Amino acid sequence: MSNGSIYATAAMEGRGAYNRHARQPAEGARLALPLLENAVRAMMFDTTNRPIVIADYGSSEGKNSLAPIALTINLLRKRLGKDRPIFVYHIDRPSNDFNSLFELLDSHSYVADDHQVFPCAIGRSFYGNVLPPNSVDVGWSSYSAMWISKIPVAIPDHFFVFASKGGIRAEFDRQGASDWKTFLSLRAAEMRPGGRLIVVVPGVHEDGTTGFEGIMDSANDVLAEMVSEGAITADERARMVLGVWSRRRRELISPFDGDGQFNRLTLEHADRSLLADAWWHDYERDGDCEALATKQALFFRAVFAPTLSSALTRVRAGDGEAFRIFADRLEVGLRSRLKAEPAPLHSIVETIVVAKQS
Repeated sequence: MSNGSIYATAAMEGRGAYNRHARQPAEGARLALPLLENAVRAMMFDTTNRPIVIADYGSSEGKNSLAPIALTINLLRKRLGKDRPIFVYHIDRPSNDFNSLFELLDSHSYVADDHQVFPCAIGRSFYGNVLPPNSVDVGWSSYSAMWISKIPVAIPDHFFVFASKGGIRAEFDRQGASDWKTFLSLRAAEMRPGGRLIVVVPGVHEDGTTGFEGIMDSANDVLAEMVSEGAITADERARMVLGVWSRRRRELISPFDGDGQFNRLTLEHADRSLLADAWWHDYERDGDCEALATKQALFFRAVFAPTLSSALTRVRAGDGEAFRIFADRLEVGLRSRLKAEPAPLHSIVETIVVAKQS
């Protein structure tokens, strides 16, 4: 099978679905806010009136970006005053739901009381240049750099890289390592000297698991059912691969091995945290397995269903109804399985802070 028919990632589900259901990434990003605050406090700024630039690499529909961007702006205002212009660039793939992003910014925005803040959007992959050289003061990327740029090989009988072994897993590891260096190199070019970049990604437990194996296996079983039903073809199913590469600490910091530097970037901090599944806490309190399964299934749908559906011939031809039918069936089947066997989605969050040398 040709790898050219496999898409590494699609934009998150639109119409506000990601904003409503992506609690896991939001909670993971919240763990990194103290590191973001320390990074901004450590920065040096000139006394000119040049605009300050904040880059949000992988914004999706924006809700999960509100807290870190608002925190950054508040810190900058305390240091630079109320008149310094601030540009905020929300960056995501061209197919991202930017309408939902701007609707959110208009109604719940960090700019509500600050007329010198100017939100913008860029529809490009961050595996290419997205902003001019030496322009970015603060870069933030949360739960986006986990996506690799392309799928190196198919995964037999599954779609999740952590269900693979041997040579297949090695191909994904090589692709992930290459993409990580590319991501850092591009950001190094875009950051101004003295700027800071904070990257948050899901990590890997000490035993080598991610915490998502259970829900991925359940979804894989549902896809097999859909093939048996004729809802999708076996060929479409075989093309389904999630280009998600949860990063181990050693993989994140390996570009900085030796002297702690890479392409004029200096590694300032690396943090590893356990993210407990807040939905599981609710379940332990009230015992409502239906509510738990629904929340987990909707999370899976909003984050992963668009990429899986990109293997479908009708979806690739632009049939929006085909996506809805596919996602509805996947969600229903997944919710049923998760309700029958409740389990938490406890995960690891890795955060690094890098500075560009002056």
